[in-house]
Amino acid sequence: MPDETPDPAETERIDTDASDHSADDGPDTPPDDVVDEAERLTRLAHEAVADAEAAAYREHRRDLLAGHDYTARVREDETRDVLVLHPEEWVEDGTVYPSRIDDVDRGVEVPLSGPGEGDDWAAIDEHNRELVEQVRDEHDDVHAENAAALADFASNHYAKPVESLTQDELAEFLDEYFPRNAWPSAEQRAVVEKSVVVTFEAADERCPVEPQ
Repeated sequence: MPDETPDPAETERIDTDASDHSADDGPDTPPDDVVDEAERLTRLAHEAVADAEAAAYREHRRDLLAGHDYTARVREDETRDVLVLHPEEWVEDGTVYPSRIDDVDRGVEVPLSGPGEGDDWAAIDEHNRELVEQVRDEHDDVHAENAAALADFASNHYAKPVESLTQDELAEFLDEYFPRNAWPSAEQRAVVEKSVVVTFEAADERCPVEPQ
């Protein structure tokens, strides 16, 4: 995913925990729900097929963060893309100037791709298993077996909730992991893309892939 604003050349990067932004005794950062919405809009922009749709999501994100005097960009690291939120006052013409950074903890970073942190792996895996059982209750065992394979993939390969998998990660699941590791029946193979969609629906999230 390309940076949506120029990456600050020859400047130090913000290194902070994205979860450390409490309003009471922590740094002055946007509320959690604003950060979560900015992440959601960023993912939707990345997954959008039409340029106009992607631009609309980015504009919505810009307006959302402007209400808190913040701006956003996407930074490409070696192993993952990271959504970076920081005060507007740090930036000029898309470049972050270290001399303007008064408190580094005001920066917020949200990983968008790549392996998860893994600290809450058990909770993530439990969540993914609950989605499998919900699919079983709402659909059938065939979809549930496919959902279980998807849960294995999300938990063990990326340590993230199923609904946080990106379009590229889902393509990896469908093209590589599923046929090689799930030992699927012909019936499972015939509906696996639909199974992915219903698993996302169980999590009340939009699926970035459409069934063929």
